[in-house]
Amino acid sequence: MPGNNRGFNKSGGDGRKRRPPARHYDPYHGDSGTHAGERIDERYEGIIEGRNAVTEAFRAGRAIDKVYIAIGERTPALNHIAALAKETGAVVADADKRKLDSMSVTGAHQGVIAIASVKEYCTIDDIFAAAEERGEEPLIIVCDEISDHHNLGAVIRTAEAAGAHGVIIPKRRSAGITAIVGKTSAGAVEYMNVAREANITAVLKELKKRGVWVFGTVADGDTPLWQADLRGPCAVVIGSEGTGMSRLVAENCDFKISIPMFGKVSSLNASASAAIVIYEAVRQREK
Repeated sequence: MPGNNRGFNKSGGDGRKRRPPARHYDPYHGDSGTHAGERIDERYEGIIEGRNAVTEAFRAGRAIDKVYIAIGERTPALNHIAALAKETGAVVADADKRKLDSMSVTGAHQGVIAIASVKEYCTIDDIFAAAEERGEEPLIIVCDEISDHHNLGAVIRTAEAAGAHGVIIPKRRSAGITAIVGKTSAGAVEYMNVAREANITAVLKELKKRGVWVFGTVADGDTPLWQADLRGPCAVVIGSEGTGMSRLVAENCDFKISIPMFGKVSSLNASASAAIVIYEAVRQREK
């Protein structure tokens, strides 16, 4: 009969609505329900969850940036994971169940989620070795608690493009070299020495002992950027997005430099500030 589409409607021949095929996310190999060219949410990249999966990741030698463990659930298995993390230098952070649930892809985190690094961290000695190998004065970027992954990725991208010898980040209250940072850096993280240190204040003291001048970036700095001498061995400190450099870090800078601002906006974000200062150093060194 014309107009009778029984058996051919979208609900199925029996009139019942069909459910779309199930979609499953595999944190190791991607989304099995994702079509070619479809973008997976970048927040899920590098996530390893579940006690066995995280333990095996450590045993396999995978670089782990951070491990979140449920508060109040320190079972022998979770204590073992925490010990493995500390042995390898990964940060261990307590997290409540709501945070873990929000991070979880599978819904079965078992009280532990690890975030993989895209590469191994280096040492400060490696940074100095890179400068010596190239016959150049060290140019080091120190990030003081930059927590935004996109900002850190942009800083690393600029540092690599400008020929800096290394980037130093703190272990806590900072983004690490995760998949998001790697992607934002456009692959630059693969070529840039990135060291992660427990105490940035102590790092600055060590750098100064090794002959490096430390330049902190602040809005009300006493040295305009164009008057700063960045030709010698120097470290440029970039403060966090919201509060800038911490007090102790600022106190350990040899110079506090400011970027001239002529518009109505009173500040730049961390990655933009870093780019301007880094390339001023490049300009001076090219003379």
